[in-house]
Order: sequence, then structure tokens, then C-alpha cells
Amino acid sequence: MPKILRINTRTREYRLEDMGPYLGLGGRALTSRLVLNEVPATCHPLSKENKLVIATGILSGTRAASSGRISVGAKSPLTLGIKEANSGGQFSQKMAKMDIIGIVLEDQPEADAPLVTIAITKDGIAFHDASQFTFTRTYATAEALQKQFGDKSAAMLIGPAGETLRQSASIQFTDTKYRPARAAGRGGMGAVMGSKRVKAIVVDDTGAAGVTYADDEAFKTASKRWAEILRGHAVTGQGLPGYGTAILVNVINEAGALPTKNFRDGRFQWAADVSGEKMTELMEKRGGKVREGCHTGCAIQCSQTFVDEKGKYLTSGLEYETVWALGPNSMIKEIDEIAKMDHICDDIGLDTIEMGNTVAVAMDGGLLAWGDAKAAQEMLNRVADPKDPLGRIVGNGTAFMAEAYGVTRVPVVKRQALPAYDPRAVKGVGVTYATTPMGADHTAGYAVCQNVLKCGGDVNPHNKAGQVETSKALQIATAAIDASGLCLFVAFAVLDTPDGMQTICDMITARTGQKTTPDDVAALGTSILKDEYEFNRRAGFSAVDDQLPDFFKEPLAPHNVSWDFTVEELQGAKA
Repeated sequence: MPKILRINTRTREYRLEDMGPYLGLGGRALTSRLVLNEVPATCHPLSKENKLVIATGILSGTRAASSGRISVGAKSPLTLGIKEANSGGQFSQKMAKMDIIGIVLEDQPEADAPLVTIAITKDGIAFHDASQFTFTRTYATAEALQKQFGDKSAAMLIGPAGETLRQSASIQFTDTKYRPARAAGRGGMGAVMGSKRVKAIVVDDTGAAGVTYADDEAFKTASKRWAEILRGHAVTGQGLPGYGTAILVNVINEAGALPTKNFRDGRFQWAADVSGEKMTELMEKRGGKVREGCHTGCAIQCSQTFVDEKGKYLTSGLEYETVWALGPNSMIKEIDEIAKMDHICDDIGLDTIEMGNTVAVAMDGGLLAWGDAKAAQEMLNRVADPKDPLGRIVGNGTAFMAEAYGVTRVPVVKRQALPAYDPRAVKGVGVTYATTPMGADHTAGYAVCQNVLKCGGDVNPHNKAGQVETSKALQIATAAIDASGLCLFVAFAVLDTPDGMQTICDMITARTGQKTTPDDVAALGTSILKDEYEFNRRAGFSAVDDQLPDFFKEPLAPHNVSWDFTVEELQGAKA
């Protein structure tokens, strides 16, 4: 039976305990329920009262394809509400094979206490002094951790941004090549980890028994069908493996929904130069790798190794959101420069969506010139210096930058920056931005599927009709997927495959022994959202926080569409 590992970061005591009231929960379901139950909603997010919860999904560590996602939850330093940030990488699978479904970092040492690395093996838990990694960037730290703990280990770690408690600090996870290129990026989870003075957690599952199945044969049958579903769909079997998520650059640009120059336009003149197609062309020419998984067992394999003209590694996991945020949104059109900025963010431990919007707001405030990639890189690098005042402003994100420089065009909801779809031209995802408990977050209810890609339905992206209902259904389904440990991208195939959801249920049933139906999955998603609404209510949020900034009432070219939902209308999107 999976256990919860509780670690007191002040006393360095730890205990493995039964699931208790959290029995049957995993991933986002576990992080959000535990945060609701155990974290005072009004506490300061960087205080000892906050807890950092790391949770694998119910299917993590199994033979199920693309089941290696991990959830990280806490009260967010950025939004001041509840937060779950999701990441790929090797950590989740290895943690699950250790029969640990949740790790909870509790309490807090003194602010000047030395950093620590926590190592988890079948022999127990060990605390290692990490003072030598103080303010060290993540790539150098990950390399040293690999040498220290071996190739069979996986790590989650923070960079200088997390150590200095920046509100946009990410937690980086190592991939199949031990690169810290996968991120639980949103909401400042890296700052919460930094407040506990934990530089890294390393897990090595060597010798572990692995996961067990209530019905091994049934799981084999269901997981085989699951792999067929993913490989047989045009998006998960062809588009994403061939071009990565950046395949969306040209698609969303053509739809007139690619936010350009801090959300002033829906199309970017140089979109083709930063597209997935262009990236694939360059990787094939330069000797990079077009297709690879962020974790073992991924059937979609939308990650890649992006190299420069000399074949030198620049970054991996260069995703659509990152390309847009660090590119078109700031009028930067050189894909190599965008890749360098992605590496900088991963290396310092910063959310790329938040940083891309922060750069654009800095340009709007006259701090940088539009399109100046070199200046943007220099500004991002300053976050790594704990004594640099501008670096501290940048590391605290978009809203903080806007306040510091008097910018009024601020694309945030609940202080979290908007992702790569203009909500005026993709209104379903705009409803999600406004109403999810997470702050602006496309992954919380990806209505781009129905609005633009026409997966699982066809809802006109420019009209209000059907958007609230679509977003609500997707938010419920997404919360449940986040609890399973499956990659969100499986939704493309599930939405278009009659037995897709039933196959997920069959895998959960065979894994746990508890009969699971699609209705059960929907009920789980609803319960997760209700937990999150309740925490935010206790934290002081109300319906007026569920709305987009007023500047989205401006018409957006080329379709001349505006944001026209009232707060009252948007409340219908809540589960």
C-alpha cells in the first residue's frame, strides 16, 4: 500500500505513514486535499505553516504509457491561493516504485540554515549538506548530483530563484538524460521549497519492489489498448512526436490567437521562423534530436534536444508556451535566442510563461526595447544574483514588474501571467483563465481543443455560446487526469476515442482493485476543484477575482473580437 513520507525540514525527522484520510488519492487530488486540510489558508506562503506536497499519480510507476507526471502543491507565493504545478521527468516513476505516493515537506529551519539534499533509497532517507550548491544553477547542480548519487537516480531541485524566494521560482526535474529541463513552473513552488532550505530531493529506486497490480493480466490488456489509442491519434501519434508542442505556433497564429507584443495583436509576422516545423528543420540539419520522451515509458515523446549551429546543446523541452512567451510576446523572432532564454530560465529555476510576460511588461515600461533578445537574456540572468535589485523584481514576475515600472497593461489573473492563447480569440480558454482556482492557466481546462483544434467537439472560438460549459467540463476532466499521473496531452486522443476514458478507468481498476467508472472520474475531478475553491475562499478570494483584466475588452486584430463575459456569467464554469 502506497505511503506518505513526511519530512520535518527543521528537525530533519521523517516518518512513513499510511494514507489515512487520503486513501485513494494521488497527484493533484492528494496535493489539493492535503493543502486544504493542513495548511492555514491565511498563512504566509513562505512561512513554516505552509507545506510543499509532491505527489505521484495513481498510475505512476506502472506500465501505462505516458503516466510519469508529478504534481507539486502548496499555497502559492505568487497567487496567494492554492496551487498545483505539474511536471514530467523521471522523478515520479521512481518515487512510485518506492511505494511512496506523497512527500510532504513540513516546518522550516532558520533562514540562514545550510541547504540540504534529501536522498531517498530503499535503505531509507538521508540528509546531505548542500552548502556547496548555494546559488548554484540547476544544470551544474544536476551534474554534481548525478555523480554523487548515480545514473539510476532522479532529482527535483531549485536554482538561485528558489533559494532567494522569488515568486516565479520553479522546481526543475531531471529527464532521461539527467538534464534539469522539466519544470513544475507555475505559482512559485520553487520558492516554497527554498523556504524549507531544501536544494534537491534525489530518489534512487534500485532494488525497490516496484508497483503492484490488483489484476496484472487486466492491466496488461488495458495498458496495451491505451498505447494503441495514443499512437493511433493524429495529434499524439504524429503531430506532437514530429514537431513537439511548438507545432501550435503556426496553427494558433493562423487562428489569429497568438498573443503578440504583450497581447496587442493576434498574429506574429515571423511566426514561421519560431514554429515547430522550423525547429524540426534545424534539429535535423544540426544533429539535434527531434523526438524523445521526458520520462521513460512516454508514448507521445514531444520533447527534443535543440542544438545550435555548431551542434552544441541549447535546451530541451522547448515547448509552445515557452517559444511564445519568450518570442512573439516580446517581438523576439530568433529561435536560437529563444532557446537560450529557455535554458537560462531552467538553469536559474524560473517559470518561462511568467518570465516571458515579465519581459514583455518590461518592454512596455521602456526598460528594454521590443525584440531585443540580448537585453532580455541579460535581464533574466540578473535573477541569479541575490544582491541585484532588478533581478529581484524580475524574479517576482509580471504583476510585480508592472507595479515597479508603472505599467497598466498587465496580463494576469490572480497575479499569475496568462499563457499563449489570446482569450478574446479563444474564448473557451479565456473562461478557464478567469475561473480556475490556479490563476491564469491553460492546462486547467484546455478549450483550445474544441475552439481551434476541433478535438472532442466544435465550439466557435469567437462567440460566447458553449464556452462556459466547455471550460467547466474540461476543468473537471483535467483535475482528474492530473490525479492519475497521466500526461495532459493524452486528452487529445481520449476526446476523440469512444473507449478512451473507459480504458483509463480499466487501468485504474486493475491497478487498485477498486472498480472505477467514468462517472467516478468526473466525481473525483469535481471534488478536487471543490477542495481548491474552498481553500481560496478561506484565503479571501471571491467571484470578483474570476475575471480577466479590463484591457481585454479592446478589440483584437485580425478578427476584431473582444472579451465580453461578466463575472456573473463566468461563475457558471465552476464545478
